[in-house]
Amino acid sequence: MNRDWVDKDFYKVLGVSPDAPAEEIKKAYRKLAQIHHPDANPGDKEAEEKFKEISEAHATLSNAEKRKEYDDVRRLVATGGFGTGGGGFGGAGFGGFGSGQQVRVEDLSDLLGGFGDIFGGGRGGRGGPRRGADMEADLTIGFDDAAHGVTTTISVRGAATCSKCGGSGAEPGTSVTTCPTCGGRGTVAQNQGFFSFTQPCPDCGGRGQLIEKPCSQCRGSGSEMKTRDINLRVPAGVKNGSTLRLRGKGAPGAMGGPAGDLLVHIRVAASKLFGRKGNHLTLKVPITYTEAALGTKIEVPTLNGGVKLKVPAGTPSGKTFRVKGRGVQPEAGRPGDLLVTVEVAVPTKVSREEKKLLEALEEENGEDIREYLKDSR
Repeated sequence: MNRDWVDKDFYKVLGVSPDAPAEEIKKAYRKLAQIHHPDANPGDKEAEEKFKEISEAHATLSNAEKRKEYDDVRRLVATGGFGTGGGGFGGAGFGGFGSGQQVRVEDLSDLLGGFGDIFGGGRGGRGGPRRGADMEADLTIGFDDAAHGVTTTISVRGAATCSKCGGSGAEPGTSVTTCPTCGGRGTVAQNQGFFSFTQPCPDCGGRGQLIEKPCSQCRGSGSEMKTRDINLRVPAGVKNGSTLRLRGKGAPGAMGGPAGDLLVHIRVAASKLFGRKGNHLTLKVPITYTEAALGTKIEVPTLNGGVKLKVPAGTPSGKTFRVKGRGVQPEAGRPGDLLVTVEVAVPTKVSREEKKLLEALEEENGEDIREYLKDSR
């Protein structure tokens, strides 16, 4: 949580209402990200800043816990809960604290749900290391790769550790020293009436360090926008719509904080042969009338070569056979089966000789297969 939660309306940034469901927020983010992505607007600083803004909004609103905290902060601010009048909160004291009694906001962090860091202090304040934001990417893989697993590379455009200064924010060869004003904490205390607020150190800007000469490439931020190629391993059995979390592959942290994660959304291409239900594979196989009537053995494909399937005599069209253990074999969990549905193929054209044979067969059969319909009248 940070001061931006007070200053910025993330719902307005994404163009959604405060009660918008998570799926609507995700769709709005992806639509805006495509429009303002730096790759689509090379050299456009305004588009780059807009992309950072919508990414920040999505990082907060897509996380249920962060979104709740953000909503609570906005609601408290809107009701004047953080007024700065002479009486403290709301100008009339707070929670029974009498006049002359000084209270530190961070001491109220449990009572306020951790809101003390809005002012830059308390637990998780602006000073000190901060974790980088999570990033998102989409990856489409083939049906067989999803079943067997695959190692691939994905290109991600976004904030990354500055290649020149290594994230220090300082021009190579120049010094970085601990800020003497805040002692490296990144925050300083300020007394205001009943309360003692902590705020970012005015000398180091909350970094806790003083940079002699800012890096000319990242301008002291320690990060830059660039495209990174990231190797990832997709486990066997991954399903369409799954999300893989790559720890530490997101945006770099600030002031030595850890990097965020990269969330990779998996899309699995359809197979020309197979369908999938969980870890089971489905397959439709045509057979002739003769094979259905007399029985046969046919070879059917699997993800690992073919197998023989016995079709008993008198098999009706639409009958499904189960081949144990020949479906998807995930890295964790039980392997699925291959479900083969046979369908009797009716010829659209027959020769004169075939027609005679079929008519002879019909006469030889002599059975009225629709007799039950007459009995129901």
